[in-house]
Amino acid sequence: MSLLTEPFNPRYLEALAQFRLIDDTFFDAHMDGNIEAMQLLLNTFFHRDDIIVQEVVTQKSANNLYGRSARFDVIAVDSDGKIYNCEIQRANEGANPKRARFNNSLIDSREINKGTKYQDFPEIWVIFITENDIFGAQLPMYHVERSVIELNKPFEDAAHIIYVNGEYRGDDDMGLLMHDFFCADPAKMHFPELAKRADFLKHNNKGVKAMCEIMQKLQAEGHAAGLAEGRLEGRLEERTSLALDMLRDKKPIDEIIKYSRLTPERIEELAHQLQ
Repeated sequence: MSLLTEPFNPRYLEALAQFRLIDDTFFDAHMDGNIEAMQLLLNTFFHRDDIIVQEVVTQKSANNLYGRSARFDVIAVDSDGKIYNCEIQRANEGANPKRARFNNSLIDSREINKGTKYQDFPEIWVIFITENDIFGAQLPMYHVERSVIELNKPFEDAAHIIYVNGEYRGDDDMGLLMHDFFCADPAKMHFPELAKRADFLKHNNKGVKAMCEIMQKLQAEGHAAGLAEGRLEGRLEERTSLALDMLRDKKPIDEIIKYSRLTPERIEELAHQLQ
């Protein structure tokens, strides 16, 4: 139920109503400092119930003096000192294996102090939550580990990569979790740890104000416009994804064109792809 009593930009409200956790702008805002939600994610991913998260930060900039920099969606640290980098990847290109390698190396450069012994290096997990099943095997997750090929033994460098399949809808916690990641209505989410914060950001004055400020900042930086003020306009792949979602929901073509900002010809091409 909406508790809004303040006037807000209707375009921002319209965009906010469409946001889901699979949209990185909303994911970042939702997870910022949200230890309860991060514990849910990690315990679900690892089939455990005892992971205790100590810290969660979002959009943490990692600068590399000798080359390119990265901006992480979410960084979390648990009670054992393990570091988890969770990234939303709606486009397959963003989940490139070398992106995982790059993220891992930058986390090392930030977190490992001079003089740290090798045995004290932290265990690092780079976790990509992808919109599509990029490996195509219909599994909930794909784990990537280095190994000594000739010996068929793990390399044990404490660096791990996981791809979470956003298309997975199995009748288990992972399937329910992925449903919630693609759900725009907090009332229809399965996990209260996710629904509570989502409802706050969408229907509470303070939460909506914070989201409007984020969208306004992104728009000022040239990353957003239209319905998808939170980055959808600025990225062709995300605008395409929005159009596909609306086509699947059988929305009117003129509405899809209006909100995705794609041409009628492109909408027609996408409709043929779904047939």
